[in-house]
Amino acid sequence: MARIGGTCYFKIDGLQLSLTGDVEVSMNTRIKESVIDLAGGVGYKEKHRAPYISGTFTVPKDFPVRKITTSDQMTITAELANGQVYVLSNAWLEGEANHNAVEGTIKLKFSGEEGDYQ
Repeated sequence: MARIGGTCYFKIDGLQLSLTGDVEVSMNTRIKESVIDLAGGVGYKEKHRAPYISGTFTVPKDFPVRKITTSDQMTITAELANGQVYVLSNAWLEGEANHNAVEGTIKLKFSGEEGDYQ
């Protein structure tokens, strides 16, 4: 059996960050939701969402805070344990960035214009 989870390498514009876990990448950008009429007919509606990648990272002294919090055209690459590589282009930090100083970690979510498996 092949490895399907575990080690992951994460880079922002070529700068490698250390993950502690919980990496997640979007697999679809169209979300379908069922619509059922009163007679029992079934269809669906569709909406779009931005591609994203999120994870929990360690925060060493040289952590690139300014780059992450101000840039809006980052290229983010996740090399997954199963051999897949996910690339998020023209990405920006979505939401808040809060450093948990007790654990030495930060949870980040990045969204972008395009996300694809290479």
